[in-house]
Formats: sequence, C-alpha cells, structure tokens
Amino acid sequence: MDKIKMSTPIVEMDGDEMTRILWKWIKDELILPFVDLKSEYYDLGLPYRDKTGDQVTIDASNAALKYGVAVKCATITPNAQRMTEYHLHKMWKSPNATIRSIMDGTVFRAPITIPSIHPLVKGWEEPITIARHAYGDIYKNVEIRVNEPGTAKLVFKGKDGQSEEQVIHEFSGPGVIQGVHNTDKSIHSFAESCFKFAVESKQDLWFATKDTISKTYDARFREIFNEVYEKEYKSDFEKLGITYFYTLIDDAVARVIRSKGGFIWACKNYDGDVMSDMLSTAFGSLAMMTSVLINPDGKYEYEAAHGTVTRHYYRYLKGEETSTNPIATIFAWSGALRKRGELDHLEGLQNFGNQLEGACLDTLNAGVATKDLVPLMEGVDARQVNSQAFIAAIKEHLESRLK
Repeated sequence: MDKIKMSTPIVEMDGDEMTRILWKWIKDELILPFVDLKSEYYDLGLPYRDKTGDQVTIDASNAALKYGVAVKCATITPNAQRMTEYHLHKMWKSPNATIRSIMDGTVFRAPITIPSIHPLVKGWEEPITIARHAYGDIYKNVEIRVNEPGTAKLVFKGKDGQSEEQVIHEFSGPGVIQGVHNTDKSIHSFAESCFKFAVESKQDLWFATKDTISKTYDARFREIFNEVYEKEYKSDFEKLGITYFYTLIDDAVARVIRSKGGFIWACKNYDGDVMSDMLSTAFGSLAMMTSVLINPDGKYEYEAAHGTVTRHYYRYLKGEETSTNPIATIFAWSGALRKRGELDHLEGLQNFGNQLEGACLDTLNAGVATKDLVPLMEGVDARQVNSQAFIAAIKEHLESRLK
C-alpha cells in the first residue's frame, strides 16, 4: 500500500537505554513501513546531552514550539552513579523539566485500559486523567542544611527598593530549610491548559490544593483557576454539561477513590508526580499510561510516562531476551502522528494514529502480552512474549486494520 504522506515534520526526541532500543524497533516495524515520516531528529540520549552541554535539549524544546508537535523517548536524569557510569562533565538537569519550562506546558497523563485488566479500585469504570503542573514547587527549590542555632528568614527585595521579610524559624540546633516559588504566569498557563483540555475532551475538571494551610501560595492557585474559569470557560462548560470542581487535596484523594472515574484531576507539580504513579499502578501498569505535554498555545509533546527501563537494558546488553512493554511509547507515536494529522487536516494520518492504537489493543485482547501484564490479565488465555514478538504481533493487526 502507498505510504501515508505528511506535510509538516514532527520533532523526534530520541532517548536512553531500553526505551531507545524499543524506539528503533517501533519506528522500523510500526511507523516507517506505513508512513512517509517527516521528522526533525534530536538525540536526547545522555551521552549526546553531555557532549553538547545539554544544548540539544534546549534546541529540541524550541523546535517543538516551532513545529507544534513532538514525540519523545524516555531519558535518564543523571545522579551520582550515572556521573561515573557515563563519565559526565556535569550532573545535567532532567530533560523533561527543561522541556516543560521552555514549552510552559501542563502534563496530562491517562491510563490505557483494556477489558482483561481491572482497576484495583473496583468502583473505577472509566480512566482518570492527571493534569500535572510542570513548573516550580520543589522541582525548582533551593535548600540549606543548617548546622547550628540561628534565624531563618524569607526575604523579598523589590526592584523599587521596597522589601518584605518573615521569620521562618528560630533554630536551636541543626535542621533544614527549603524555599520554593511559582509565578502567576505559569499558574495561569496551567489553568488555561487544563480548562482547554477539559473542553476538548468533554470531561469534568477537578482541581485540588491545600489553601486552608497555605493561605498565600496554594491560595493563589485557587484564585487564578477561579478567575480563568469565570472569565473564559464557564459558558463553554455549561454548554457541554461538564463541571469545574475545586476542593482540598486530601478531600480530593478520598473523592477519587470513591468515584467512577472519567474526569481530569488537576494537581500541583509534586501532587501530580505522586498521584500519576498511584493511578497508573491502580489501573494496571506504568507502562500503560500515556503522557502529553500541552502548552496554552496548543503545542504538544507526547511521551511515555515511564522511565528508561534500566534493568532490562542491562539484560539486553548481555544478549538476554527481554519482555519490555512498549505500549506507552507506541501511544506516544500514535498520539503525535494523529495530532499532526489534525493540525494539518490529514485524515489519513489521523486514521493511522487511531489504527495503530487499535492494533495494540487487538493484540492485548487476544491475550498476547509482555511479562508485566500477564499476571494482571483476567478472562483471556494470556501468553507472554518478548518485546520483538509483541511488536510483530501488533504489526500483523495493524496491517489487517489498514487493509
């Protein structure tokens, strides 16, 4: 069959370890045989990030803003062990944090569900999407280790010469201090992205902070969300019959557990980081969770929600067979190609994204699965295969669907 044409490139960000291996297999078997792929390639693997002083991450982020759609492989955020292992010049920052900061985006994560894997929370009937603010809080914090008695102060000096300070704590001995910040601009972008995504997906939006305790910091989030809703989105929500709901984060957790699902749960950066892993596990597996970064101007970056699967990579390097789940990475590609098709009005490309996802689900529903999913599956005769055999099975279903 003729390959599906593209008019505008997507930005392709390669990554690390086992997911880098899967990336190539997915491209070779599930993308290139069917799509005349146009992509602007950036190698975000740790060795090349180190070689370029991480400039490649900045360039990839700006390219995503330029072209509007990007797809990213999982990458390593180095620690002390990685410094030695990769002989790094510096302990580089998380590439995801850099991309999120430059794109000014919000991360939306949703589980991929199939009939044979039931959520651990029995009442959940539909997926729950986490909307995670991707700026500030402890991810851009500053910290001090206190070794003696003294006074810790929070001080702000304005450019107009005025200043304000508050005593944080009078230390009588050793302790720790942490300073975090956020900006009205970033919070506003977060709110815009959440409301826009809710309207596009026709889902209720929940937002939760702890403004009863944090009466200035968290309260500012609540105020901005309310302002954006009242001024820009209230009428759209009412027309669609969807709701915006604010509550405290602890109340939200209780409500989520008792809910039937089928809504967007907006969280501050740290809350979203924690709750997205909780949801992915409760719905089945982190390897079955999509992740898309959306900025208020409608720029998109798709990736898998999980990491680089280091343990499997070391086995792969020894020549051992692995059964690594590629579903979330495949869905990153399908999401990016479908969105490119939507923006460029290419129905064939949109359909390909849908059919690729359908082929993945066909394979799982037939009981063919990777090692992580087999123990979770019920009502089917589950059969474990290695990663390449799993991708080959998906390809068969994809070819059948495209015919």
